[in-house]
Amino acid sequence: MQTSGGGSTLSESEIVEAALRVVREDGVEKLSMRRLSRELGVSPMAPYYYVADKRELLDLVATAALTGVRTSPPDSAPWQRRLRDLIDQIDEKLRKHPGLGDVLIEQMLGKQLDLITAIMEILFDAGFTDRDVLAAYATIHTYLFGRSRVNPRDSAALSDVALPEVVARAAEYLPDLRGKYSYNFGMEVLVAGLEAQLVHRPDADVR
Repeated sequence: MQTSGGGSTLSESEIVEAALRVVREDGVEKLSMRRLSRELGVSPMAPYYYVADKRELLDLVATAALTGVRTSPPDSAPWQRRLRDLIDQIDEKLRKHPGLGDVLIEQMLGKQLDLITAIMEILFDAGFTDRDVLAAYATIHTYLFGRSRVNPRDSAALSDVALPEVVARAAEYLPDLRGKYSYNFGMEVLVAGLEAQLVHRPDADVR
């Protein structure tokens, strides 16, 4: 990487982590080149040595954070397993980089077309129609990246609220909404729902 005007050298990982910190603290809409420079402790112009604008910054963050996600060959496993494996890898990256989900929602059709393509190829291979592939991808995208926007209150904070009995019983598990249990539950429901859509189609060819 080049040297900033102040004589210090910024690494790609420093820029990515600083951008994600801003997103976590203030939201992706507050991420700007000026805000990034404050987070990095450099002059306002320094980030421009590395990225031209916010759009390029978001592309850099998404590309760097998602490095290492791999897709399985079509004949390696049933479509359900290949889809789940791919989404599991992306979820692992989201857990490793809090705030990444908001970045990916912001630039859905940026430089991450390779991942969108990989997911859609699995869906096409499963036998979904063009229209259903788009609907299925949108459902996956909303669940995978939108989950990070769910911010459940801690169950202890609800102790002074009179909740209906059924709500109170379920509320004990609010912390699970950010954990693996709820993720796995949601993914099982999602994949089963996709399978059901294929079964209900008269020309279905489930593979």
